[in-house]
Amino acid sequence: MAILDLHRLHVLREVGRSGSLTSAAAALSFTTSAVSQQIAKLEQEMGVVLIERHPRGVVLTEAGHALLHYADDIDRTVEAARAEMGEFAGLRRGQLRLGTFPTGGASLMPDVVLAFRARHPEVAVTVVSARRDGLLERLRRREIELTLLWDYPWQQIEDPDLALVRLTNDPTVLLVPREHPIAKLGSVRIGALSDQEWVVRDEHPVADVLSRVCRDAGFEPRIAFAANDYQETQGMVAAGIGIALAPRLALTALRPDVVAVPLAGSPKRRILLAHLANRRLSPAAQQATKVFRSIAKGAAS
Repeated sequence: MAILDLHRLHVLREVGRSGSLTSAAAALSFTTSAVSQQIAKLEQEMGVVLIERHPRGVVLTEAGHALLHYADDIDRTVEAARAEMGEFAGLRRGQLRLGTFPTGGASLMPDVVLAFRARHPEVAVTVVSARRDGLLERLRRREIELTLLWDYPWQQIEDPDLALVRLTNDPTVLLVPREHPIAKLGSVRIGALSDQEWVVRDEHPVADVLSRVCRDAGFEPRIAFAANDYQETQGMVAAGIGIALAPRLALTALRPDVVAVPLAGSPKRRILLAHLANRRLSPAAQQATKVFRSIAKGAAS
C-alpha cells in the first residue's frame, strides 16, 4: 500500500482552491513544473486521476474532491495532535509519577509536590512509597518516572541502568532524652557512648549504621529495644529505655522531650533522585527535577 504524502495533499488542496497550477505554484513558492510533478506523483500513489486540465485551468475530479475531504480530516487530526502535544510540553496537562522512601516522603517529598503543583496545577501528581528495592522495581517497570533513593558510602548504588542526581547528604544524629546529660553537648563522639543502651529500628538500615559505627569505635552496642518506626524509637528514647541513631530527615516530627545531638564523624547517606538512564524524561519530570534540586538545597541550608 502506498504511503499517503501529507505534503502532496497540501499541494492538491492549493491547486483545487486556486484552480490553476501556476497560481498554486505562486502561493506555495514552487515552480509550476514542481507542482505538476507533485500532483502526478500523488495520482500515481493513489492510482486515480485527481485533476483535469482545461485551457483556462484545472479542476478536481470526483476522486480529487473525495481525497481532499479526507485531507481536511487529516489536517484537523494533525492539528489536534499538535495542540495536545503542546499541552504536554507546556505542562498544561499530563501526569507526573514519583516514588519515595518513607523518610523522604515525610520530609522532602511534601515540599516538592506542593511547589510543583503551585507551578503546574494542571499536571496530575501521584506518589508511591516503598523500600529501596521496591522503588527500583517500579522504576524498571516504568510505573514511576522519578524516585528518591538513598545510599551509604559502604553500599553505594552503582547501576548503569540508572541516572542518579545527588540532592543532598543526610547526616546521622543521636537521639537522647531532653534531661540526658548528652543533650546539653554541642556534639558527641560514638566512642564516648560505649556504656549506653540503645533503641534501634529492627531489621532496618539504621541498625547496620549503629553496628558499623560502634564496631569502628571498638565496642558492640547493647540493644535494649527493637522499634518498628522512628516515632516508636523516639517514644522509647523519651522513656529512657535507651538512646538511638536516626538520619536527620527522619526527624521532621521530633518529640519535645527528645533532643537530636550531632554525632561527630557520623556517616551520611546520600539522598538521590533517580530515573532510567535510557528513558527520556517527560517535560513534567524535567521540571520536577529542578524542583527537587531547589527543595533539597533549601533543606540542607
